[in-house]
Amino acid sequence: MRTRQPTTTLEDQPIPVRAKLAAAWTSFMFLYAYVDILNFFTPGVVEDILDGKVFEFDLSQTFSTAALTLVAIPILMVVLSMTLPARATRITNLIVASLYVPVTAFNAVGESWPYFYGLGILLELVLLALIVRYAWTWPRTAPSATNPDRETVRALQQA
Repeated sequence: MRTRQPTTTLEDQPIPVRAKLAAAWTSFMFLYAYVDILNFFTPGVVEDILDGKVFEFDLSQTFSTAALTLVAIPILMVVLSMTLPARATRITNLIVASLYVPVTAFNAVGESWPYFYGLGILLELVLLALIVRYAWTWPRTAPSATNPDRETVRALQQA
């Protein structure tokens, strides 16, 4: 005969803001890439690419460089979110995520599959909103006697 083990509650560890930001940027990049990859299955897209057109743009080194830049920035945000000093990470995330909102919304212009693009863009915008929220609400610590802030150090030096 088996005795029942008492159920326990799982410990819910707090997740550092940096990890939340890096995870959100990673998720954003997966969506960004998969929407583009799945777009190849939209009728006419591959033919247009083979004819040298993407949306309304001619395929060129300039277009490809711009597209690479648009993808590389969020990719780099994963690393920067984990490695920059806290203040720089917060500011960088606020700026870059805010700039990507109109870039992401622009992707809906002229698309013929509104449900597909609408869902992809909506999910990307939710992730960008989370990034802005995480960065905006970054927890602050009160200055302590063992680790004084800059103003405290300056005040002590002037005294």
